Amino acid sequence: MSPSSSPVIVFDFETTGQAPKYGDRPIEVGAVKIEQGYIVDRFQSLMNPGFTITGFIESLTGISNELLIEAPSCEEVIAQFADWIGELPLVAHNVGFDRSFLDAELAGLGRERNNPLACTVLTSRRIFPSSPNHKLATLVEFLGIANTGVFHRALNDAEMTGHLWIAMTELIRDRYGLNEVPFYLMQNLMKVARAKVDRYLKNFAERQQNQSLLDI
Repeated sequence: MSPSSSPVIVFDFETTGQAPKYGDRPIEVGAVKIEQGYIVDRFQSLMNPGFTITGFIESLTGISNELLIEAPSCEEVIAQFADWIGELPLVAHNVGFDRSFLDAELAGLGRERNNPLACTVLTSRRIFPSSPNHKLATLVEFLGIANTGVFHRALNDAEMTGHLWIAMTELIRDRYGLNEVPFYLMQNLMKVARAKVDRYLKNFAERQQNQSLLDI
């Protein structure tokens, strides 16, 4: 039994800075498509932001200005990425950050995003409250997720976030006896107070079971 029957895209950007409103742009995108609890497809590309990145960003990401000079433009890559994701649900670790860059770049192309969003930072705080913190590297270690030890590269971070998403949906499914974990349930969890998560999920499981009986 899969944790969710609906495919989702888990994505990550490496960027020139913290916010598009200050002129920052993405320099790399990485994403994985998850279906039936497995990663089934990947998307990755560097992109040239049109200006030189700082030494700090080079050091943080390992992406050099020399690499970016040869990369396709942000406009070209984002157009391809938008076509690849379609209108599938999107997941990211600290999704507000990645969403802001995606939406800004799409706006520059005269396009807009209709994809629903979920955040693994917010959901992991509800599902794994005993984790020392909810940084991606910490959660990966806390859950024993196999990794290369490389972070701040878009595809690696997207894959680790994808495995985190799978771990959370499988835990919820198994602990509460759900048939599946719909995307909207994970969205709703982001808004539930930690102390009320267990009751919320028990109530959801009861409603799902009752609906299953009605469908028989």
